[in-house]
Amino acid sequence: MTRELDARGTQRRNPLSLLSRRQQMGWAALVMGVSVLLSRFMGLIRDKVISYLFGATSESDLYFAAFVIPDFINYLLAGAYFSITLIPLLSVYFEKDEEDGWRFFSTVFTWIALLISALTAVAMAFAPRLAYLAAPGLTEEALARLALFLRIVLPAQICFLLGSCITAILYLRKQFLVPALMPLIYNLMIILGGIILRNRGMEGFCWGVLAGAFLGALCLPYLAARCGQGLKLCFSLYHPGLKRFFLLALPLMLGQSVVVLDEQLVRIFGSLAGVGAISWLNYARRIMLVPVGVVAQAAGVASYPFLAELVAKQEISKFHQTLNTALRSTLTLLIPLTIWMMAVAEPTIRLIFQQGHFAAADTLQTSQLLLIMLIAVSCWGFQQVLGRGYYAQQDTLTPALIGTAATLISIPIYYFSSLHWQAVGVALASSISVGLYTGFLSLRWYQRFGKEAFLGLGKDFLKVVGLSLLAGFPALFVVKFRIIDVAVHPYYEALYAIGISGVCFAVIFVMLSRYFIPDLIRPVLQKAGPLGRLLLR
Repeated sequence: MTRELDARGTQRRNPLSLLSRRQQMGWAALVMGVSVLLSRFMGLIRDKVISYLFGATSESDLYFAAFVIPDFINYLLAGAYFSITLIPLLSVYFEKDEEDGWRFFSTVFTWIALLISALTAVAMAFAPRLAYLAAPGLTEEALARLALFLRIVLPAQICFLLGSCITAILYLRKQFLVPALMPLIYNLMIILGGIILRNRGMEGFCWGVLAGAFLGALCLPYLAARCGQGLKLCFSLYHPGLKRFFLLALPLMLGQSVVVLDEQLVRIFGSLAGVGAISWLNYARRIMLVPVGVVAQAAGVASYPFLAELVAKQEISKFHQTLNTALRSTLTLLIPLTIWMMAVAEPTIRLIFQQGHFAAADTLQTSQLLLIMLIAVSCWGFQQVLGRGYYAQQDTLTPALIGTAATLISIPIYYFSSLHWQAVGVALASSISVGLYTGFLSLRWYQRFGKEAFLGLGKDFLKVVGLSLLAGFPALFVVKFRIIDVAVHPYYEALYAIGISGVCFAVIFVMLSRYFIPDLIRPVLQKAGPLGRLLLR
C-alpha cells in the first residue's frame, strides 16, 4: 500500500511511493536522459575533485588501477547486462504465472549472490597477486597500497550485481525514477568519501565507492521494489528457466563488443600516438558520449521493457512500430545536438578543461579529436536502441558475435591509423569501428526481420541532417565572430559562444522543423515543458 491513515483518519501518501511510480515510454526516456546528464556532470565534478586534491600522481594512479580487477569480474558475470537478460524472461514468466515468475527471479538472484560473493572473497584473499596483474610496473610499496584499495572496492561488485537484478524488476514495472537516481547517489558518495577522508589519500574515494554501491545500487532499488508492488525473494537453487538465463548471459560474458572495448582500444593505441594523446582522446571521448548517454542510452533503457513486454505478448507488429519510434526519436534528437556540438567543440573544451596544466594547445588538439568522434554519435545512438531490440527477443548471441567480429576488424584499423595519423588516426578509427558495428547490426536485423523497424528512417535522417546544417551555419558564425577577447577572458568568451550559439541553433532548427518535419519535432516539444508547448503554437 502506498497510502495510510494519519491521526485524523485522512489518507497521507507514503514518501517512498514516488519511487515506485510508473512512467510511459516518452517520460521514461526524459527521466533517464536527465539522469545520465546529471550523472555525467557529477562524474566530471568527481574527476575535478580528484585532480584538485591529488593531481596526476602515484596515489591517483593507484585509485584508477583499483578498478581493473573489479570491472573484469563484473564484465565476466555480465553484470552490466543483467537487466537486459532478465527482463524478457521475467516478462514471459510473470505473464503466465506470477508465482512462478518470483521463483525464477529468486533462483537467479540466489545463484548470482553465491557466485559474486565467492569470486569477491577469492579476489580479496589474493589481492596482492591481483594488484601485480592490474599494474605490474608499480613498486612493492605501491602494490601493497593497491591491494588495500582492491579489498575496499571489490565488495562493491556484490552490490552492483544484486542491485542490477532488482533493477530489472523496476524496469519491468515501468518504474524508472530509482534507476535514474542510482548513479547520482553513487557519484555523490564517492565525492563525499574523498573529501571527508582526504587526509587518508585516495583511500577515501575507495570507501566512497563502496558506500555509493551499497546505498545507491542496492538499498535504493530494494526499498523501491518492496514499497511498490512488493518483492518476493526466497532461497532457491533450481528453476527450469535458469538454464535459459545463463544461455542468454553467456554470449554477453564471452563476446567482445567494440562498443564495450572502445575506451580501452583508444587508450592502448593512443599510447602509440605520442605524449599527451591518451589524455586528449579521453577528454574528447568523455564529451562525445554526453549526447549518447542523454539521448540514446536513455531511449534504449526506457524503450526496452516495453519492447520485451510486446515480445512476450507476441504483438510483433507493435514491437516493430515501437522500435521504429524509438530509433526515429533518437535520431531526431541526436543529429541536431551533434551538429551544434561540432560548432562549439573548441569553446566547450576550453570552458571545461583548459586550466592548470591543460593549456590552449591542448584545447585545440582535443577539440579536433572531438570533431572526429562526434561524426559517429548517430551510430552510437542507433546501436544502443537497436541492440535492445535483439535483447528483447532474447537474442544476445547475434550482437555478441557481430560485436566480436567488428572488434577483430577494427584492431588493425586502430593500429595503422595510430601509426600514420597519431591521435587523429585513433579518433578516426574509433568512429569507423562503431560505424562498422552499427552497419553490421542493422544489416543482420534487415535480413532476419525485414524493414518494418526501419521504415522512413532514411528519409527522416536526410531531412534532419539538412535542417541541422541550415541551423548549424549561423551557430558556427556566432562562435567564430568573437565579441569578447578570448585572450583576456577565455572562459567568459567560451560561455558566451556556447550560450548564444545554442539559442540561435535551437530557434532556427525548431522553426524549420515545425514546417518541414512537424511529425518528428512535435513529440519532442510536447515533452519539453511550457517552452516546448509555446513553440508548438
